[in-house]
Amino acid sequence: MSHGKQITLYTHNGGPNGWRVAIALELLGITYESVYLDFGKGEHKAPEYTKLNPNGRIPAIVDHKTGDFTLWESDAILLYLVDKYDPEHKISASTEADKYKQNQWLFFQASGQGPYFGQAAWFTFYHPEKIPSAINRYKDEIKRVWGVLDGVLKEREWLVGDKMSIADFAFIPWNEGAKGLLGADEGFDFEKQYPALAKWHKAMVTNPTIKKVLDTKAALADH
Repeated sequence: MSHGKQITLYTHNGGPNGWRVAIALELLGITYESVYLDFGKGEHKAPEYTKLNPNGRIPAIVDHKTGDFTLWESDAILLYLVDKYDPEHKISASTEADKYKQNQWLFFQASGQGPYFGQAAWFTFYHPEKIPSAINRYKDEIKRVWGVLDGVLKEREWLVGDKMSIADFAFIPWNEGAKGLLGADEGFDFEKQYPALAKWHKAMVTNPTIKKVLDTKAALADH
């Protein structure tokens, strides 16, 4: 079976994790086709998809260059992409020590950012009943994670080494959503309360390649 693009990315037009992978693909110059699953129709739980990703979540990739190798979990995909297709370490750590630091931040993103930021969004917008204690708990976790990042970024420009890597831009989509979520709270000021984090985030989202991906996401959200 022939494919026009090297990688098929199964994703969702609004789900943050798929856009992290799209950013990596764009930065590495890998050709790909995005297949946007319709959650309303349950396409992420359909057998056609769960044979690729038994967890029934996005994203997943199929790499047609390597015998249709299939992988899911966004941070695992990021590591795969740089291991296979970033020999020059354009967006990845180059030393052994920095690789461990890179993995450290990806694990922090996977365990500390994604789940808690996701629960904040769920209880704020989607849960059938308002539970203030749950909303407050998860909003406080957003602030805690941001505090960790801001404290580290006061001492350095990037989380690992001297350039932007997957350790940095892995945080972008969830941070974008959380900025909007907390932005409605009285007295909240992202740039004032987290200046180093805000500077780091702005440096990434204004990168032309990353901006292109985020513009695509915004355009899809408008439909």
